[in-house]
Amino acid sequence: MQETLAPIDSGAAVPSTAKSRRDLHVTSSKIVVAGGFAVGKTTFVGAVSDIKPLTTEALMTAAGTGLDDVAQTPNKSTTTVAMDFGRVNLADDLVLYLFGTPGQERFWFTWDRLVYGAIGAVVLADTRRLSDAFGSIDFFENRKLPYVVGVNLFDGILYHELADVRSAMSLPPSIPIIGCDARDRESVRATLLHLVEYVMKEWT
Repeated sequence: MQETLAPIDSGAAVPSTAKSRRDLHVTSSKIVVAGGFAVGKTTFVGAVSDIKPLTTEALMTAAGTGLDDVAQTPNKSTTTVAMDFGRVNLADDLVLYLFGTPGQERFWFTWDRLVYGAIGAVVLADTRRLSDAFGSIDFFENRKLPYVVGVNLFDGILYHELADVRSAMSLPPSIPIIGCDARDRESVRATLLHLVEYVMKEWT
């Protein structure tokens, strides 16, 4: 049965749960999810979103031949051409809006608009082709936007130690690097928590 609350100025007692919801200050923030082609950005957003994610997936055509490296992802038939969008309540008082970028360089002109107003970013990396993540890292470095690197655990396996990945990518010790299974909701949530904690340290 739905509970009907009396007006606040009537003198009637307001249930404590209603008070807590009314007094709760909810913060919403924008997060960007970036990385190379076919690294798992759409999967990452979809795994954690509390709403049905918005995607702009399009079928890959012959136009991408010679431009998109599909050697490591031969079964990939679609690609993001504008953005992915999702929303997750990371805590009772924190809502994150997730914007996934297109991975191919020819769509990078959309990135400046996508990152506008963002507090931070997750750069997904594939250890089979780490160089694909460098463009994203340079982009956020140049814009002074805090970011963490999430090493996507394809097949659920971390094939290389994170310290070795950090060294291979020449990441400074200050940049968090995390193993992340983009298919797993809890793993994605943990990555987002790492990012939020890092952003808070950077901005305080």
